[in-house]
Amino acid sequence: MGEQKVSLVDDQKQMQKFVKSLLNDVEALDFMLKNNLFESGINRIGAEQEMVMVDKNNFKPSLVAMEALEQMEHYPWVETELAKFNLETNLDPRVFEKDCFSLLEKENSEKLNKIQEVLDGLNTSIVLTGILPTLRKYHLELENLTPKKRYFALMEALNKQRIGESYELRIMGIDELLVKHSSPLLEASNTSFQVHLQVSPDDFVKMYNIAQALAGPMMAISANSSVVFGKRLWHETRIALFQQSLDTRTSHDHMRERSPRVIFGRDWLKDSILEIYKEDIARFRVLLSSDVEEDSLAVLKNNGIPKLRALQVHNSTVYRWNRPCYGISENGKPHLRIENRILPSGPTVIDEIANACFWLGSMIGLSMEVDDIRDKMSFVDARDNFSKAAKFGIDTKFTWFHDRKISAEDLIFELLPIARKGLEAKKISTKDIDKYLGVIQARAEKNMTGARWLLRSFTKLSERVNTDEALSVLTATMIQNQQTNKPVHEWELPNSNDLKMYRPSHLKVSDFMLTDLTTVQKDDIVDLVAELMDWNTIRYTPVEDSKGKLIGLITARLLLRHYMRCKNTNSKKATLVSEIMITNPITVSQDTNIMDAMKLMTENKIGCLPVVQGDELVGLISEKEFLNISASLWERI
Repeated sequence: MGEQKVSLVDDQKQMQKFVKSLLNDVEALDFMLKNNLFESGINRIGAEQEMVMVDKNNFKPSLVAMEALEQMEHYPWVETELAKFNLETNLDPRVFEKDCFSLLEKENSEKLNKIQEVLDGLNTSIVLTGILPTLRKYHLELENLTPKKRYFALMEALNKQRIGESYELRIMGIDELLVKHSSPLLEASNTSFQVHLQVSPDDFVKMYNIAQALAGPMMAISANSSVVFGKRLWHETRIALFQQSLDTRTSHDHMRERSPRVIFGRDWLKDSILEIYKEDIARFRVLLSSDVEEDSLAVLKNNGIPKLRALQVHNSTVYRWNRPCYGISENGKPHLRIENRILPSGPTVIDEIANACFWLGSMIGLSMEVDDIRDKMSFVDARDNFSKAAKFGIDTKFTWFHDRKISAEDLIFELLPIARKGLEAKKISTKDIDKYLGVIQARAEKNMTGARWLLRSFTKLSERVNTDEALSVLTATMIQNQQTNKPVHEWELPNSNDLKMYRPSHLKVSDFMLTDLTTVQKDDIVDLVAELMDWNTIRYTPVEDSKGKLIGLITARLLLRHYMRCKNTNSKKATLVSEIMITNPITVSQDTNIMDAMKLMTENKIGCLPVVQGDELVGLISEKEFLNISASLWERI
């Protein structure tokens, strides 16, 4: 969950003190490695469950984290996350053996049920999803940041690094997302199921490199965040959104390379875990500090085990998809872990445990078959596989061992017996192996991941209902399926009537407005406007200048009047848009309530409202959208 007692670096002395502690921690870690002070010869596994909370009536984010936590003070395993609509739980570490996976599933389900019992009183539901489909940009304003010192400090530190520039998302999938945002709270969009594997120091380099090689296929089979802000994007859009939302780099005229704080890695690990920590200190400036009272070197001299607080704070601000972790076990011995941050939350608990089982089995299985993964494939291919899998998911074509090209499904089928061998070596129960690897196999056979289900479902629903309603149906169906714990490859595609109650009255214009607009400029001829409106079967055409500023509006009624006058006067003169357009159209903002917009149109007897941000045209809403809303409501009566 991260070190909570942190603060923004306010002055040079504070920075220097923290950096000194950071360097001492690296030296202390080096000493412990060289003197074999780490626990070895035992593998433990653990996990962290992130979740989103939604209102039961409208399936939009429910900002009740702090209220819920007040009622769960007796649950030390549940904690806040970045936004008020997120929570996170820690699952108990357990030895990697026997029925550890079924026990992990049982524990996760029980903890989620306990949280849900509390949330029922707040009219809120848990959703397990990589990115919540109904999430909107306005949910990610800083007012929805969880009110804790650590989070405020992190937001301020990231904003300072940006030097006043906006955060910009550019993601191309089936649709395209291009949007600017004022805060790095975009990071809160992402929820994951983070899996930990404890490894011995002598095995760390080998195992970490295997984790990097497996990142691509694990991403492909587990992807679960393909619909974001009403757009069909990457199969695992978490990857792009996380990297771009925390990217503190700015553009320059030169070609100097700068590393993003969200990083897959630059090369294979060669000698020690220290390479990662040293690189992160060298490449990334300190964002947060902590009042470190411990002198890690002095603790070692007194035969103690240091907590390495400074190193852990800095490690928490560099986001590697396979993250190295240092910890101290209950027996007082230090240990090393690999944290897999690739796996998304959901679609169900059984899917999550299946993903964990497949990854952990493949880690052990490959370590038994391959002496050094670096002899089998290049790091560039491993990184490229990861990027492609995030974009294309189960449709990815990988470059695998010895430059072999292989489809995602075929690679999963190739890894399954290796994972089984690894699980058997850890003496995992046959029942658990069959159950969880069976889920992975069926998912690959049916070519159905959470991402694929979301894409197919949203496309189908969008043919019948507006975008907001389609996303609400998706979210409602996800919750229903998660409550049955039926794996995603068995889910049916939803229908619009699966949502029993749809309440659009509380929503904003941004939830319904058209953004793919046909526009003209004031110097265009009216004949062009008429043809464009006929070709696109539209009744309203905004007029904008070359910079996207709204300066007028053309309606079908205006065109009719114009052509009637031309007919009566026998005029054949080319008329410009500026001569007939409405020069001061009534407008609304994206944040206008949908009922207020409807009332505005009724009172002014107009059929559309251009949507502006300042002077810039960003969308349009017309009577057609209101008719679609009304039709959906009538169908549910």
